[in-house]
Amino acid sequence: MKYALIGCGRIAPNHVGSAVDHNLEICALCDIHPEKAEALITRYHLKDVKIYTNYHKMLKEVRPELVAIATESGYHPQIAIDCIQNGCNVIIEKPLALSMEDARRVIAARDKAGVVACINQQNRFNAPVQLLRQAIDEGTMGKLLHGTLQMHWHRDADYYDKPSWRGTYELDGGALMNQCIHGIDLLRWMMGGEPTEVMAITDNQLHPYIEAEDIGLAIFRFRNGSYGVLEGTVNTYPDNLDETLSVYGETGTVQIGGIATNKLTCYTVKGETRSFQALSEEVNTEPKNVYGFGHSFLYADVIRAIQTGTQPYVPLEEGLKALEMVLAVYKSATEKRPVSFPLENYSTLDVLRSK
Repeated sequence: MKYALIGCGRIAPNHVGSAVDHNLEICALCDIHPEKAEALITRYHLKDVKIYTNYHKMLKEVRPELVAIATESGYHPQIAIDCIQNGCNVIIEKPLALSMEDARRVIAARDKAGVVACINQQNRFNAPVQLLRQAIDEGTMGKLLHGTLQMHWHRDADYYDKPSWRGTYELDGGALMNQCIHGIDLLRWMMGGEPTEVMAITDNQLHPYIEAEDIGLAIFRFRNGSYGVLEGTVNTYPDNLDETLSVYGETGTVQIGGIATNKLTCYTVKGETRSFQALSEEVNTEPKNVYGFGHSFLYADVIRAIQTGTQPYVPLEEGLKALEMVLAVYKSATEKRPVSFPLENYSTLDVLRSK
């Protein structure tokens, strides 16, 4: 399967490494800074890979079957639509877009073209996350009561300076949109999927040189009667600490911690006969960074979906839902009031315009 990557920055090694893992034919890498593509070719000992600085030219000349999009967030939707309209299947890095309207445009393009399109919310594939999901699906957690997502990470001035688009409302958003959206996706997925209301605050405590937030706090109400609590910050000293998902049910309590929701820290579920130690040994992982190991599993799933003509495990609709959660938090924090779901048209630029 012919594969190309658009955007060769910080997350690109996870994509190229996954493409290598699954024996994809890596035919092209595209970035406005060609030296970044060259570094990936050297790192992975790639051969016969063309380097482009213009993705339109790449699509026309190479005609890849699968394209991963890992550029600045604000560019995701238009690049995705262009790839889809050229008949490419796509993997889109989170977030799907920075506005509800743009996200819906990508979904409409996919529907019209009939291609496979996946949002890269790879932590769904983490083994402890899958264990929790199975318990919820089987009903062994009982009635869901509330869940919490806590992300305590660290981002400094050097991170935001290189490159300068980070932390802007036009191309990025803040801690919730860029870093915490993975956990927000998991919180919504576990707690029933349908929020009805959110009350939130955001702030910029330590990063006056960026537009967006470095901390966000929110309480969600879900249609099934459960609640969700969100705490996301990039102000943790001196480095990344954890991203922890906790779910509390009538007959179960589960907590997944680690730096990327990768480690089972509590699993008390009615009827479970396996010991906590046995479960931990089975599902816990030790990733070298906050990105975890999920990219490779996600690539395997997308390849399966393309080959079988079925839906991927994390379709674009799930990216839309995670985006809606973040934008609703932004709207609530900006307007200083509770915000109801569904959210119609809102974007990060609406936050900027309100300041």
